[in-house]
Amino acid sequence: MSSLYIDRKGTEIKLSGEALVCYENGERIGTIPLAPIERIYLKSDVTVQASLLAKLGEKGIGIIFLSGRKNTPTLFLAQPHNDAIRRLNQYELAKNEPFCLAFAKKLMQLKLVTQKNWLWQASHARADKKSQLAEKAGELDQLIGKINEQTTLASLRGIEGRAASVYFTALSLYLPPALRFQGRNRRPPRDPFNAVLSLTYTLIHSEAVLAAYGAGLDPYIGFYHALDFGRESLACDLIEPLRPLIDNWCLGLFRQNILREESFSTTQEGCFLGKAGRVQFYKSYESAVGNWRKMLTENSLDIVNLIKQADFISSPQRRESEWQTFSDLNEKQWQGLLGRYYFNQQTMLQDVIFQF
Repeated sequence: MSSLYIDRKGTEIKLSGEALVCYENGERIGTIPLAPIERIYLKSDVTVQASLLAKLGEKGIGIIFLSGRKNTPTLFLAQPHNDAIRRLNQYELAKNEPFCLAFAKKLMQLKLVTQKNWLWQASHARADKKSQLAEKAGELDQLIGKINEQTTLASLRGIEGRAASVYFTALSLYLPPALRFQGRNRRPPRDPFNAVLSLTYTLIHSEAVLAAYGAGLDPYIGFYHALDFGRESLACDLIEPLRPLIDNWCLGLFRQNILREESFSTTQEGCFLGKAGRVQFYKSYESAVGNWRKMLTENSLDIVNLIKQADFISSPQRRESEWQTFSDLNEKQWQGLLGRYYFNQQTMLQDVIFQF
């Protein structure tokens, strides 16, 4: 399966049988079969035929519209999963504080351990920065040791914030000075590396929404990320284990000279990737996103399996006494789910080539 990227102003897309037909200024410029397409990304002023939208929805092909220089995403989703009970049970699970805390701790361990391992390897790859990078890896290791001591999600988020400061400080030591990276910033990004991080996370977040939606889950109801108006919190949860992999892939775009400083333009509105740079970016992104998409799908299905195994009783008539029974009964099932997350991450890491 593959993705289709259309980033040409004035393009019109129509349906012809089982194929997409692209027009520019009324002239036919290309035909693309629907069969291998899994995602469609549209940027710039692109017109889509209504019958095509219906066909894509029927086939379960997600469409991601990226608008403006900030690439604000709008998703076109197919018909939702028919099992609405699955989503009711997800809401029950999200109200269970012990599960949410255990789940969040594992997410943080997955992310921080991978970040630490990358920094250790980077310290050996860069002799001129070895001591500084090794020191930051050691600081992350200390924070990892404090994860299981946390008793609330708020205190765990404090550990995450401290770890992010350490990690991005280390990245600023590693990246070339020409990229002007001094730490994470966004909305808008102010340097080339942050611009690429923001674009990549916009695309991956959309993939996470589609993965959750396709599994019959509500993307807005997460377990670690709190409810926030307009935010798909479950999608944010699903992305957490992938973050170090994505960051390292973005680094590789510059280390391999796929993107350069001149690929970007900087104005008062921020730093943005130019059109020529986007062509190279999308080409590289397509080669990487398959593994990330697979992991997001597997993580979504792990949550579905947990919900199925828990055998919840989603009913307004459920007695309050049964809520505590649910909390006590399912801890082993939580551990099974979280163990599966570890397995998925390890599987992904086997195929990852860290960029130095």
